[in-house]
Amino acid sequence: MKRNPVTSARRRAAHAGTSRPTIKDIAERCGVHPSTVSRALSPAMKHLVADEVARRIHAAANALGYRLNTAAQGLRTGRSGLIGVLAPDIADPGFPPILSGIAEQLNASGYATIVVDIGTDGSQQEFVDRLIARGVDGLVLGTVGLRDAIVRHCLDAALPVVLVNRVDAGARLPSAASDDETGMRLAVEHLVGLGHRRIAHIAGPSSVSTGAQRRAGFEAAAKDAGLPSPGIMIETAETYTREAGRRAALQLLDRKTRPTAIVAANDLLALGVYDALAARGLECPRDISVVGHNDMPFVDMVAPPLTTVRIAQREMGEAAAKLLLARIADPAAKRMHIVLPPSLIVRGSTAPPR
Repeated sequence: MKRNPVTSARRRAAHAGTSRPTIKDIAERCGVHPSTVSRALSPAMKHLVADEVARRIHAAANALGYRLNTAAQGLRTGRSGLIGVLAPDIADPGFPPILSGIAEQLNASGYATIVVDIGTDGSQQEFVDRLIARGVDGLVLGTVGLRDAIVRHCLDAALPVVLVNRVDAGARLPSAASDDETGMRLAVEHLVGLGHRRIAHIAGPSSVSTGAQRRAGFEAAAKDAGLPSPGIMIETAETYTREAGRRAALQLLDRKTRPTAIVAANDLLALGVYDALAARGLECPRDISVVGHNDMPFVDMVAPPLTTVRIAQREMGEAAAKLLLARIADPAAKRMHIVLPPSLIVRGSTAPPR
């Protein structure tokens, strides 16, 4: 009766107790140097090995029951292969595309991501310290405020850190974000082109760059368009939520002079505007046009489909991951700030004023 060499190898390894298959065993089986095996089994270095050789090595590793010992590898390299990502609100449909871009780039380089949703009451520093204690090789923060103590905390920790979607006021950390001011300008110019002269803005929280910069972009665009001061109305939402957008929109609708169009600082706020219009018996865009920001998934499926500023969310995540990988490779590298251009997506929520 012929013996199965794969089964025999696994049986020998099992009987050997602690003598598990090693890189040397795989090298002998494939007739290559152990360093070639090590490169083929490393996600970050497999591109250095010819595809056919890598396939043979992986087949041999599977046949022998070899499993990469990441803990031992971490002791040798001083790296854990883990990256921490802090999300402002994982339930916000706008963040998963960013996270997808981050994870894809990091996975391709052999890193796994640990995603932490800090929520509305979470302590960034507490979560950052927990991740550092677990030996992460770097952090991607989507939670930073303009003047945030966590920036100094991360700098003092001497850990590679990159910001995504938001920036800090001092530009002390590398970042990948959208051109928020230009995004607002696109929205205002679109509405002015339709004939609107009373345009309101629901701003995001002023403590974060997306809120502050989008408001600045709105104000500058309105001024450049020559809109009269009484026709420029602004309400600030305390959070980026649909309910906060509804409350801010009701304040605008209850003013003596009502706007003919509302530009919201993100799409959840814009959906809150829809709710406020329904509560007041108004229709979009017949009575009031609405523009959002971000082009989060499914806003093309609401009624009416939302005109919005599209930001390159997935590309933003990819760019942040690449910046972080560069910082890990060279902590002394120059701080880069990548700004991605937005675009306006016109749908059914905007029309000329009545």
